[in-house]
Amino acid sequence: MGSQEVSTVDWQGKHVTVAGLGVSGIPAARALHRRGAVVTVVNDGDDDRSRAQAAELEAHGITVRLGDGATLPPSTELVVTAPGWQPDKPLFLAAAEAGVPVWGDVELAWRLRGTDGRPAAPWLAVTGTNGKTTTVRMLASILEAAGLRTAAVGNIGVSLLDAVLDEEGYDVLAVELSSYQLHWAPSLRAHSAAVLNLAPDHLDWHGSMEAYAADKGRVYEGNTVACVYNAADPATEDLVRGADVVEGCRAIGFTLGAPGPSQLGVVDDILVDRAFVPDRQKQAQELAEVADVNPPAPHNIANALAAAALARAFGVAPAAVRDGLRAFRQDAHRIEHVADLDSVAYVDDSKATNTHAAEASLAAYDSIVWIAGGLAKGATFDALVAGAAERLRGVVLMGADRALIREALERHAPKVPVVDLDRTDTGAMSEAVARAAELAGPGDTVLLAPACASMDMFVNYNKRGEAFAEAVRARADESA
Repeated sequence: MGSQEVSTVDWQGKHVTVAGLGVSGIPAARALHRRGAVVTVVNDGDDDRSRAQAAELEAHGITVRLGDGATLPPSTELVVTAPGWQPDKPLFLAAAEAGVPVWGDVELAWRLRGTDGRPAAPWLAVTGTNGKTTTVRMLASILEAAGLRTAAVGNIGVSLLDAVLDEEGYDVLAVELSSYQLHWAPSLRAHSAAVLNLAPDHLDWHGSMEAYAADKGRVYEGNTVACVYNAADPATEDLVRGADVVEGCRAIGFTLGAPGPSQLGVVDDILVDRAFVPDRQKQAQELAEVADVNPPAPHNIANALAAAALARAFGVAPAAVRDGLRAFRQDAHRIEHVADLDSVAYVDDSKATNTHAAEASLAAYDSIVWIAGGLAKGATFDALVAGAAERLRGVVLMGADRALIREALERHAPKVPVVDLDRTDTGAMSEAVARAAELAGPGDTVLLAPACASMDMFVNYNKRGEAFAEAVRARADESA
């Protein structure tokens, strides 16, 4: 059955060790606990952030062991690991010696798909050293244009576990996969998959370029329809040649030049398909114009061709490829660089309306003046602040529930300068930007990542982000 096959596991009473707190470990622990597994979470860290996360899990009856991620708990029958944990960690060596399997978050999601009566959506998977996120989001846009219920998942967008457990179900998922995730996903079998490119990366984790490439190549294992490779990067085609795929699965190349048979490429500023046509020796199908790709830079055209190849492998019509590419835009107010002023970067992440999103945003920069606050919606901020404390150079708070963040800063980052704006009018954003500029120095990033909803001051997060960008541009105009 290939990508439609569903794996069933009886979780009731199964002793599962989840390795690592964080964006993958916490939802994995909760999902397993809900299915009756006996879950123990182990974590190397024992800091304020970890203790706050542990307390939330323990309140649901999940055991958490902090400060000891090396020892395999007794009776463990399965280890589910966060993707970043290196394979040579003592925990995994102990698991191997005891004959205990190790799964990653992707493997767990793959095993849980199609359970509880939900349909098992096929996966269109994308990996590579660069361009994964853009390609997956382009692919999702194309699939949506074709009228399919889909989501961009994996390292981006909707949580992969949330997607496979969604009650309504999806027609197909566009899945971004890192080399870490692929390493720990032995039974993943995608409908079709693409490796965009290969360059040395994460070699400290994988140990060698060969091991890194091999883990990337896992995305092709068991593909049923198409293995998409980059004709300009022979290493990606080599991975296709070495893959064990379902009989009839095809190798499909993409190129910025004129395509040969079984390829997608570019002719006279037109994206064309010579792979999914009745006679690929003599026919070519127009998909879109280069001008439909935004921005039409070469690397982005390559991303569009890879996305188009996966969509066409799933049977999407040419018009939907065109419409999906035309509709695609980078997310506004999501890690959006607004300007550089006096060697300080100003970044709008107004879409970070909760602590989870803000955590990812704060982790992206080394030296931050943070603009935060709004409606907390019952959230607590200790774990978020504790995790970011070392990177904070200053904080500007505004909004109705700013005191909750201020109190967390007092507990976990008492030496960080804090400006508390006692106002909730929309004009507060201009003052917030001005005060943040006073706190920032060369090399810093002024980051709007509120960790709160916007409705106390703005109609939505878009308006909040626009107010931030307008305030930054006004400062730029003043200094011009």
